[in-house]
Amino acid sequence: MALDFTGHLQYLVGTADESADREKRLLDEWARYNVPSHTELHVPEDLENDEEWDSVADFIQGSSADSGSPLDDTILPALLSKPEFEHVLPPLVSLLSSPKPDEAISEELVEMIGFDNIELAMQLLAKRQDAVRELTTYLQGASSASMSPAQKTHQGRTKGKHRDEAGSQVDQLHPAEARRRMEEALRANAERPLFTGVAHDAPEALPHVYTSASIVQGNMLSHLGTRYLLPLGTTRRENEDYEEVVIPPARTVPPRASERLISVSELDPLAKGSFPGYTSLNRIQSIVYPTAYQSNENMLVCAPTGAGKTDVAMLTVLRVLNQHRSHTSDSGNIAASIERDKFKIIYVAPMKALASEIVRKLGKRLQWLSIRVRELTGDMQLTKKEIAETQIIVTTPEKWDVVTRKPTGEGELASKVKLLIIDEVHLLNDERGAVIETIVARTLRQVESTQSVIRIVGLSATLPNYIDVADFLSVNRHTGLFYFDSSFRPVPLEQHFIGVRGKPNSPQSKKNLDRVTYEKVSELVREGHQVMVFVHARKETVKAAEAIKEAAQADGSLDDFSCNEHPQYDFFRRDISQSRNKEMRQLFDYGFGIHHAGMLRTDRNMMERMFEARAIKVLCCTATLAWGVNLPAHAVIIKGTQVYDSSKGSFTDLSVLDVLQVFGRAGRPGLETSGVGFICTSEDKLTHYLDAVTSQVPIESKFVAGMIDALNAEIALGTVANVHDGVQWLGYTYLFVRMRKNPFQYGLGWDEVADDPHLGAKRNQLITAAALQLAEARMIAFDRQTGSLVCTDLGRIAAKYYIRHKSIEIFNEKFRPKMSEADVLSMLSMSTEFDQIQVRDNEVKELEAMMENVPCAVKGGTDTSQGKVNILLQAYISQHRPDDFALVSDQAYAAQNGGRIVRALLEIAISRKWANVSAVLMGMSKAIEKRLWPFEHPLKQFELKADALYNLERWADDYTVAELAQMSAEELGKLLHLNEKHGSAVRDAAKQFPTVRITYNLRPLGADVLKIAVKVERAFNWSNKVHGSAEPFWLWVEDHDGTNILQLSHLIFRQTTDTLDVDFVISISGGTRPPFVTIRFVSDRWQGAEEEVEVPLEDLVMPSLSESHTPRLDIPFLPLSVVQNPPLQDILSRRLAGFNAIQSQAFWSVTRTRLHTLLCAPTACGKSILGQIAVWETLRNSPAASWVLVVAPRRSIALEVVSDLRILSRAADATVELATADRLFEKPTRKSVRVVTAAELFHAIARPQGRKETLSRLRMVLCESLELLDAVYELGVSLLLHATQTHPVRFLGLSNSLNDPADLAAWFDVDPLALHSFRPSDRDQALSVTTQTFTVPHSAALFKAMAKPAHTAIRAAAGEPAIVFVPSRTQCASVALDLLTQCALEMESAKGYLPDDVSIERLERYLARLQNPDALKDFITRGVGFFHDGIAKPDRLLMLELFADGLIRVLIVPREACWTLPVRATTVVVMGTQYVHVRSGDGNTSGGGDERQVREYALEEIVRMQGRAVRHRGAGHFHLFCQAEGKDTITRFLNDGLPLESKLLETDVLRSWYRDRRKDGSIPDKQAAVDVLSFTFLARRLVSNPAYYDARSTSVNELLSRIVDQLDGQQ
Repeated sequence: MALDFTGHLQYLVGTADESADREKRLLDEWARYNVPSHTELHVPEDLENDEEWDSVADFIQGSSADSGSPLDDTILPALLSKPEFEHVLPPLVSLLSSPKPDEAISEELVEMIGFDNIELAMQLLAKRQDAVRELTTYLQGASSASMSPAQKTHQGRTKGKHRDEAGSQVDQLHPAEARRRMEEALRANAERPLFTGVAHDAPEALPHVYTSASIVQGNMLSHLGTRYLLPLGTTRRENEDYEEVVIPPARTVPPRASERLISVSELDPLAKGSFPGYTSLNRIQSIVYPTAYQSNENMLVCAPTGAGKTDVAMLTVLRVLNQHRSHTSDSGNIAASIERDKFKIIYVAPMKALASEIVRKLGKRLQWLSIRVRELTGDMQLTKKEIAETQIIVTTPEKWDVVTRKPTGEGELASKVKLLIIDEVHLLNDERGAVIETIVARTLRQVESTQSVIRIVGLSATLPNYIDVADFLSVNRHTGLFYFDSSFRPVPLEQHFIGVRGKPNSPQSKKNLDRVTYEKVSELVREGHQVMVFVHARKETVKAAEAIKEAAQADGSLDDFSCNEHPQYDFFRRDISQSRNKEMRQLFDYGFGIHHAGMLRTDRNMMERMFEARAIKVLCCTATLAWGVNLPAHAVIIKGTQVYDSSKGSFTDLSVLDVLQVFGRAGRPGLETSGVGFICTSEDKLTHYLDAVTSQVPIESKFVAGMIDALNAEIALGTVANVHDGVQWLGYTYLFVRMRKNPFQYGLGWDEVADDPHLGAKRNQLITAAALQLAEARMIAFDRQTGSLVCTDLGRIAAKYYIRHKSIEIFNEKFRPKMSEADVLSMLSMSTEFDQIQVRDNEVKELEAMMENVPCAVKGGTDTSQGKVNILLQAYISQHRPDDFALVSDQAYAAQNGGRIVRALLEIAISRKWANVSAVLMGMSKAIEKRLWPFEHPLKQFELKADALYNLERWADDYTVAELAQMSAEELGKLLHLNEKHGSAVRDAAKQFPTVRITYNLRPLGADVLKIAVKVERAFNWSNKVHGSAEPFWLWVEDHDGTNILQLSHLIFRQTTDTLDVDFVISISGGTRPPFVTIRFVSDRWQGAEEEVEVPLEDLVMPSLSESHTPRLDIPFLPLSVVQNPPLQDILSRRLAGFNAIQSQAFWSVTRTRLHTLLCAPTACGKSILGQIAVWETLRNSPAASWVLVVAPRRSIALEVVSDLRILSRAADATVELATADRLFEKPTRKSVRVVTAAELFHAIARPQGRKETLSRLRMVLCESLELLDAVYELGVSLLLHATQTHPVRFLGLSNSLNDPADLAAWFDVDPLALHSFRPSDRDQALSVTTQTFTVPHSAALFKAMAKPAHTAIRAAAGEPAIVFVPSRTQCASVALDLLTQCALEMESAKGYLPDDVSIERLERYLARLQNPDALKDFITRGVGFFHDGIAKPDRLLMLELFADGLIRVLIVPREACWTLPVRATTVVVMGTQYVHVRSGDGNTSGGGDERQVREYALEEIVRMQGRAVRHRGAGHFHLFCQAEGKDTITRFLNDGLPLESKLLETDVLRSWYRDRRKDGSIPDKQAAVDVLSFTFLARRLVSNPAYYDARSTSVNELLSRIVDQLDGQQ
């Protein structure tokens, strides 16, 4: 009664928001109480000295305590102070009043009220009966009070008072006093402020959360285990052998006022046609329809299995299709209006079996729109053509992770993705969840960095913390988050959770499990239902069926299971009798079936068909049936939850994902109104599955375990370049979301979250720790000070092939330059990817038998998992199939992963330039792929008849394939002891076997540098059926002992390819020259397709070391006044302040003498200015009508020279003209400078016409850019030297630094005093050179990989201009986009490289002048421009103007435009030193068309590009990105100077000229020809470097005579 009184009294003095008539009602209640008078109460003696009580309620509570209630005064208030306990009280009373002893209920009691209230639980148990009584009283009287439990208890007692003191306050109970106190309390409440000053977050009301539970579960769970109730109506049943918890079907959530089912007839034609057979969308689909189909919102849809989530995905797919429709197409033909090339849709399914099901469903539904759906799982690859033809790709998380790690090929998919659907997002809680986090984080970063729109749609079973998952997927909680509880199942599901008693895995426990399984199955079968019993091993399917059958036999109920009366029984009986599966046949007679992945496909199909036709009552199967095949039953039973995890080598709990999937098979939609799901587990796991399946436990992140490998992948991809990037990247993961919500789980305290809400320190710690491990494995280079993360070859290969860092650590320890096949297999088997393969006792015997028949020794034998993997791999190659089903599965796994890991090892060996082990790994890779050992006959790779193959090995094993190809069909037939037809088949195969002819020429480029010019000719017949579209192969040069690869190239033969030319440049040390090197050809695909050619070097004559270089002297710089020509000095002063060191040193001999002069100096050091001064000095000191000739190798250089000379011409009173061949030798009328290209000079000088008088007035010939000396340039200048030998013509040659200028100087007859040859290092302008190598082949992937370092180089020179050179103009836009992407990632701004101080208005004035704004405007507004001939000239000039004004900061220039680019920049980046040369095909072959071949940049081009970074005011930075194998050659010649050889014998120029001159009589005989040739540069090089020209003699006359003889013979 005291408690009732307290409640009413508290109601009386409650808050102002209660009903208006409460005072009258409560005073009436008050009057009904009989309170004893003041005189009847015992008053303790010490009452007088105590404080007064605050209210009557305190006295009543006190008297209640006094009256003998033993319940502690802290227990009940503690229970009532927490709102969520309101729902716990009825079951709590039920539990406490149960007859079970305290020990039996203690665990359940703690689970009910939470582990953080364990002390309260102990107190309740201590005063159990009193608690039951008082809680019952409270519950009976609670309906009359609406105050919170906290208020009911807190105001009921005073601070620090004991209830036994209450009796002394009898005067407080006088009616008038009580009335006064109540009025005071009412007034105090009325005056209480509206806000207390303490803010409490109200629960967020989300519009699309549909649940029948009174509390929205999922986002208020405690980290300490506090949980909510099981659903209402849940019952527990106790049995001697087990405990059973039955959860009834969820109560249906009533429809909201705005809800209605959407009829398919209302949909637009596109959507309507994709829902054939539907009358309307179901309730869930109707609710999500506006968001899914009418918006681009990211979505998370949590709904039960079977509720129609796939159709929700279909709606989002249709949204993409609708957005990519052409408005110009015929509106009636929807399929034709879809622009299929503009989008890709990715559907990520958790399992391969499910992926196949999705492909089938989506493909069938979208076939009418001609939309292609393809599966991309496992080791399956899609060709570029297949990718282009496919719009929807269904894949697994791991495969999509692999694909998006590649920037090209399959990886190019990622750039076109418009929709990413992730099915079963609750996998986040699984070990594979780390992969989902990786791909989502990568996608979200891609969206932000590229500003592209990729919609993410997550589909999930009901999960508790759906808000966290929504946040992770960047879903707007109010528009894109949809949560539907289990009441939305199409067939209501009753769930039975059975905890089997007995110690787990003990015989008693197993016996109880069998018994309860039989009880449930037999009960369901008696009721006329079909049952699916799920077990967790293939062998268990038969055992489970046998156990039920035997139990039924013992029980006498076996007839209940029989299907004899089925109308089609005899038909099915006849069908099954044809099966070879004995157990399946026997069990069918009793109404049982079995189903698992190890059965034949035909047997599985038969079982599915029979179960569907109800010809089987009980089907014992594994979980693969639940995933792969939609085969429902009324009831499903999961028998046991222990699953063997081979990666751990122990049993683990069945994943909740599997349980949900199995339960999803319960109930047959359209045929039944309910379904039943049973899960039989051990007693200790009962609570775990109850919590998990009823969504009581929040799903956590598993990302930490996979973070190291995921970080390596991002570093390799270039999206993470430093620790800061890594911290940002972690911010996109689910781990980050959960660390903030539940820090304890991840080793954080709440104080850390409070101090650092964004967890920057924790993320930094995680990234640093992961980076240190990667650095230790040599996968990245990690600079602790700067935080930079640079991927090494090892890290890139690991990311590409999905190799774990732990495996790389093993390889680092075991990998050697020389290894045998046995060593390779042993190392391969140690890879952690095979950790899940464990040795089982029952397999040892079979493994031992297999080990006896494999060719390589097995380290560890059958005792270790490594030995088992080794045996299985060798057996796989030997085409030996194990008998044991488990071994078959393990072998397939070993082969699938072995092939991938061997390819990774091969790339590692190649990156380390290890020749021996590379060849071995090449053979092992092909052995696994082809299932053929390297020592077996190569023709086994063809589809020849078995007897032909057998006889080949028996009779023709000693013959090479080339020898077989030379034989006739008849000869082969006889050799094989077979007929001519067999011989013909073998001959055809031998002719199609990839073989090549290798020839080479040795071309020394310096005293210790040798170029090996290799020619590879195809020597096999092409067959599209056999070879496909391409035959890739490796070609490398290895040292004489076969240890190291000196240079290598990966090449491709196509049908149109006859020959391939490859140049290898290697160093030849003069002191220890090797006796030979070996050129090796190895096919990438064909076992045994190898060739090798030895290249002897002992007799090779190398040119001598040049001693012609000029040391740069430390002399004072000359002032401009030394020109002694005031007008010229005035003009020069506008361009330079004074002469630099090289100009000062060469000034006198170049400008003040008539000596033939050669000046070789680094690019951009002022050579041309000295040459131009020499031109004007020559003319100034010459008579009237004299002229000077300037020869340039290219028109662009000639125009540049003309431009410079015209500025100076005003000071010299001379004309400057760009001459043509027709007017070159016209007689000058005044002093003039004629600038001519080498080609025009050659055409002019080659003509037999009178020019003697003109040549007599020629005073000087200035030859520009002699490093570009080609056949035309050389022959033109040689003829000019010959023609002017009797005239006083001075020759002045200018060239970039050469490694050996002596012969060039000799050609011009240069005086030693007038030879100035400076090395590249002698330039006095500051220029830093950085070289970065890449091992990615020339492809889009290479430029993606280069984008990040290129951006870093540009950003390093903050605010300064940059030029980026790319191989061709087609790459300009894509490289620009990649750079802008990197810029957006780093700067988090869409401005790109545009300077901050540039206003849009200022830019608009320039943009208005563009002729092609569509192509250029977007780039210019982000500070990026282009310069090449494909852009209209006005736009090109505008680009240069913008670049000069600083509005364009990055200018992207293709290789061929480097000669016409007139500007310089602080930073120059050369992105790659290879380009694709397209050679026109003859078009006659079926593969016709153009032949594409990758070629190297000319060294002269690279030097020209380097020159663009040389500035006269300020330092320049040159960044060279090149292939790893090309770095040494390029850097050597950049540092030492360019090699220069004659090209006269390499082209038809000399031959054509000689033929014409012989015809016109200009060259009457051979001696005259020899005389002319003696004036060539070739004549000098023949003596200095005879090997380059295949010359054996060193006599120049003899060599020239031979050349003339050859020319005569070719006429």
